[in-house]
Amino acid sequence: MNIAKPLAKLDAPGRLAIGKPVAIVDIGSNSVRLVAYEGLSRSVTPIFNDKLLAGLGRGVATTGMLPRDGVEKALGALRRFRTLCKIMEIGDVHVIATAAARDAANGKEFLAAAREAIGAPIELLSGKREAELSALGVVSGFYKPDGVSGDMGGGSLELNEVSGFKLGRGVTLPLGGLALSDVSGKSPKKAVKIVRDALADCKPLEALKGRSFYAIGGTWRALARLHMRQRNYPLDVMHGYAIPARDAADFAALVERVSTDALIAIESVSSARRPLLAYGAVVLDEIIRRARPRDIVVSALGVREGLLFERLDAAQRRLDPLIAAARDLNVLRSRAPMHGEELCLWTDDFMRSTHFDETEEEHRLRHAACLLADIGWRAHPDYRGEESLNIIANAAFAGANHAGRAYLALATSYRHLGPDADVNPQIRTLASARVLDRAHILGAAMRVGYLLSAAMPGVLPRSPMKCTKNKLLLRVPRDLADLVNDRLQGRMKQMARLIGREPEIRVG
Repeated sequence: MNIAKPLAKLDAPGRLAIGKPVAIVDIGSNSVRLVAYEGLSRSVTPIFNDKLLAGLGRGVATTGMLPRDGVEKALGALRRFRTLCKIMEIGDVHVIATAAARDAANGKEFLAAAREAIGAPIELLSGKREAELSALGVVSGFYKPDGVSGDMGGGSLELNEVSGFKLGRGVTLPLGGLALSDVSGKSPKKAVKIVRDALADCKPLEALKGRSFYAIGGTWRALARLHMRQRNYPLDVMHGYAIPARDAADFAALVERVSTDALIAIESVSSARRPLLAYGAVVLDEIIRRARPRDIVVSALGVREGLLFERLDAAQRRLDPLIAAARDLNVLRSRAPMHGEELCLWTDDFMRSTHFDETEEEHRLRHAACLLADIGWRAHPDYRGEESLNIIANAAFAGANHAGRAYLALATSYRHLGPDADVNPQIRTLASARVLDRAHILGAAMRVGYLLSAAMPGVLPRSPMKCTKNKLLLRVPRDLADLVNDRLQGRMKQMARLIGREPEIRVG
């Protein structure tokens, strides 16, 4: 058998040329985590993620000391993370520690041992600094966020107002899950009064009424996952999952009241995380009662991503996170990335000619869809629509809510399958009638553009498609006249039918 010899070293063409990878090690009150990212960019992508639930903060609120077994577990994890960073050739490692190490009497002793274990300096975050970084994580992960960020860890809760790129003055409260379990004597009922008293004069919550509360932290993500599973929700992506405040309060009350083992889909939550669910529910319920937010929005981005966002220059920070992520995927997966950029401009001209009312949000989603339109081309032609939908529905990008993600997935599917295709009924439940209509129209327009251009740049700028009073007119330059055939005519008919016009292809 003739087996090819392996090369000494292979490049990874599926990686972006954005510099060397970076890593953050987060020594929290409940978990110790390593996240390695592809590089420093507006749309950060993890290439490795590992954690250990060490429970460092267990007992700190009552004994004032980090538990010995938790310290040993944490140090073991840090030594492992050090080795992993060497394997991944990551020289840029930022290590942070939060409430447990900050509050414990033996915190300094632990940090000295931790520095030796990880082989890097450790930044001990103040509560105010932690609140600032958590809020920056929300800024990095949402388009024009508006509300209050809340990062609930094992030892503390950090709150901060967020409005676009502006942050308020953050506060930290001793309301982490482990801390509440300790001071309440493991009684969620007793924890209610503790939380209520602590939140009574909380300044950031005074600005929350009618706005979004951005929930950060593993306990709240676990609660949201349970809520998803009870609804048989069609997406598994946590980031951007939104729950109306009244519904969230009712669900939190249920979690407070019943045994965790009785909850539907409890198997989706790790056994180590389950004892903290009731305390997360208590805090969330009291925030809703006290501040009356419009909805609870899960943020998968927090302190770690806030640190990376802070390191970007001003121009990078101002970029739209969704468009940045779509451009990255376009570069990595499309046949000709410039074609996606041209498709944005080509559909801009088309949309202006229709005089359709297009909101700012719809405009940015349309551009993202154009950039993502060709990412499934390597699949078999019969499955490109399904491949594209699955990539978009599950991609780790930020900057789009779940209705927007559904639009992106549906538009790219219709681009491959046609506007009459019965595309994923579950995903369609996330889209309004208007969103579905716009996805149909864009998908049909992209079908015309791709057939005309063979997914290559240079054709669309010379072949505008625009609406006149009663026609949908596609102009094809004379040197490309041979591209006009029955199949292109058929796609123009499909497109024209969706917008109530007669199709015409004019050569010359």
